[in-house]
Parts: sequence; C-alpha cells; structure tokens
Amino acid sequence: MKKYGLIILLLLAVMTVNAQVRRSFPRYVRPSAQTQLVNEYTDSLAYYKAKLDSLQRVNERLTEQQGYMTGNPFYYRLFAPATFYHDVAGQQLHLGSSPDNIQGADNQSVYDALMNVYLNRPDLVVNSENKLQQVGTVNVEVDTPVKQEVELVEKVKDEPQVPEDTPVDVMVTKPNFWTFKGDYYLQFMQNYISSNWYKAGESYYSMLASATIEANYNNKQKVKWDNKLETKIGFQTSKADSLHSFKTTEDLLRLTSKLGLQASKRWYYTVQLLAYTQFARGYKNNDIMVYSDFFSPFNLNLSLGMDYTVEAFNKKLTGNIHLAPLAYNFRYVDRRPLQTVFGLDEGHYTLHDFGSQTTVELEWAFCDNIKWKTRFYAFTSYKRVEMEWENTFTFKFNKYISSNLFIYPRFDDNTRRDDHHGYFQFKEFASLGFNYSF
Repeated sequence: MKKYGLIILLLLAVMTVNAQVRRSFPRYVRPSAQTQLVNEYTDSLAYYKAKLDSLQRVNERLTEQQGYMTGNPFYYRLFAPATFYHDVAGQQLHLGSSPDNIQGADNQSVYDALMNVYLNRPDLVVNSENKLQQVGTVNVEVDTPVKQEVELVEKVKDEPQVPEDTPVDVMVTKPNFWTFKGDYYLQFMQNYISSNWYKAGESYYSMLASATIEANYNNKQKVKWDNKLETKIGFQTSKADSLHSFKTTEDLLRLTSKLGLQASKRWYYTVQLLAYTQFARGYKNNDIMVYSDFFSPFNLNLSLGMDYTVEAFNKKLTGNIHLAPLAYNFRYVDRRPLQTVFGLDEGHYTLHDFGSQTTVELEWAFCDNIKWKTRFYAFTSYKRVEMEWENTFTFKFNKYISSNLFIYPRFDDNTRRDDHHGYFQFKEFASLGFNYSF
C-alpha cells in the first residue's frame, strides 16, 4: 500500500509542476502562422538570389565578350544615364515571341535589367526617349555591313618631287617719303586785346576759323624738309562801332619752311624761311584809320643755323628748337601811313635787318583730351628786339567738339611805346566749337 501511495503522490506532483510551467509561458503561436512567415522569407531570399545570379551571368558575359559589347548598342543603355525606352516597356506587353530586335539572351538580359529599374527605382530614371528624339534621332543599328571597294594597283617607286621653275615678277615700288597732316577748327570765343595791340582790335565775343596744313619730306637718311602753312581769321560784330559792321580779331597767314641736313641723331644743319602777313584790314571802334592790312606789314625772315629734335616723356612732348646765329629779316609795308608805325623810315616801303633768331615749336599731349601747343619766336638786330610767345591749350571733348584757350604775349621795342603797357602787348581768347584733324 505504501508503494501505491508513493506513486500517486509523484503523479500529483508532476501534474502540479506542469500546470505552473504553462502559467509562466506566453500564449502559444499557432503552427500554421509560423510556417507561413518562414515560407515568405524563404521565397524572398530565393527571388533576390535569382536576381543576383542573373546579374552575375550578365557580368560574366560582358567580361568574356568584350568585343561583342562594343558592337552591341543594347549595352550602352546600362552605362548611360537612366533613360525610359519605349521598346523595353513594349517588350513586356508584347504577346507572343520577342521582337526581332531583342532576340538573344544578352539583349533579353539588358531589357530585364532596365525593366527592373523602371519598376523598383523609378526615381533613378532621369531621361526619356521622347527627349532624346527632340535633341536628335536615336541611332539605328546598321544590319548590313559596309564594305569598301579596294582597287589593287602596282606599287610605284617613290620619286623625289622637283619644284618647277616658275617665273616671278619682281615689282619694286618707289618709297614715299612725304607725309601730310592737317588741323581745322571753327569756334566761338570770348576775346580780350590790350589797348596797344599792334594789329588793333576789340575785346568782344567773336568767331574764329583756323586751318593748319603740313607737308613734310624725310628720306630717313640725311635730308629733311618741313613745310607748314598756318591760316587764322576771326571776326566780331560791335554795337558800339557805328562805322564798321564787323572787324577782325584774329588774322594770320604764315608759311614756315625748313630744309635740314642731319648732323647727328637729333641735330640738323638747317636753313629756315619764315614769311607772314594777314588777310584783311584792322580797325578800332569808330575809327576810320586802317591799323594793319594785307602786306602791311609783310615779314620775310631767312636764317641759317641748327635744329634740335625734341622727343621726351614717351614721345608725348615733341617738336624742334631752331637756333640761328645768322638771320636776315625783310619787312615791307604797302600803306604809307603805316610805315613809321612798323619801324620804317617815312617814305620807305622796306626795312632790312641782320641779326640772330630763335624759334621753338613744341607740342605736349598731357593726356588724350588735353594738349598744349607753344611757339616762341625771337629776332634781334642788336638794335631792336621782337619776341612772340603763342600758347594754345586744347581741351578735346570728342572727335569733333573741342575748346581752345589762346594766350599770346608779345614784345616789340620798334613800335610806339604805350604809357600803360610799354613795349609789351598781350592777347587772349577762349573758344568752343568744332574741330577736325587728320
């Protein structure tokens, strides 16, 4: 009895332990759901393994058939930017056998790879076949090979090419040593003239026209011949003058000619001819007397000396200096009442003087729009002295519009002495107008 009682107690203890174990574990999962999850996971692994195997096979064929890859246009689509091609989608929707253009395992693999990208990663597709057609037609594979017809000929021995003797006409042109240039302007100005100005005139608003023409010869060896003709004529109207409707404010006709023989790089032995007079009569307000006229006076100066050519500041300052220890000056006055005014003896029409002369002509371009021209002339017979210093400042606004400032002091002790200015004379004007040069 004790044996059976012990067995019964053991069974009761085992049942109690099993009940406690069941209470301590969570709810039991049904075997069917667990089996379905495992099966889906296994299927996905098999699917991606098949995809990897397919890509691996394509890669192996690309490696083994590199020559075929370069000739097959379908492989280009795998390496070019992702593009949506119509024939890739059409192949998936095609009923029956594959189209002719995708026959072959290699072409089908390319189509499968592109279709996989279209379905799973459409964000990578950045282009379409329609856009490519707008830029240019899609290349079409050439099925028929192009063959060149080669014509075999006998090999000809190479022979040296001998140039043919061709007659050549040699034409030698005579060099042109002449250069020409000119400067013209028509301007309006405000004018001031001192009361003892030797050609008379009046301070007033007026108009001025000027023309300067140069013809220069230089054979680049020894001989140089410079010629310059200067003309100026200015008129003014004066309400205060009841005798003259207009008067001249500027009147000049001057010719300068120099013949030089080179002595060194910048020095020339020079003979200079200087002749000048005026165009019209010169009056003062309400005065019938003529103070100057054409050939009253007329001056002719012939000098022998040396010229120095000036070039400085990168050729911005150019010109020449003429020094003549021997000079002859001839003066002619056609009007008898003006003979004594210009230093001639009464009843004589001519005056002859010998002495020395200096002429300086310089041009300094400060910048593209501002230029200064100066001319200094001095003659002395050792009994009388005549000096002139002309200064013209040109302010150029453009090719055709400019403004001039002219300052002209003068000294002549062969004229009547003025109580206020003595032998000094002064002239100044400012003008604005048209300008042209070549």
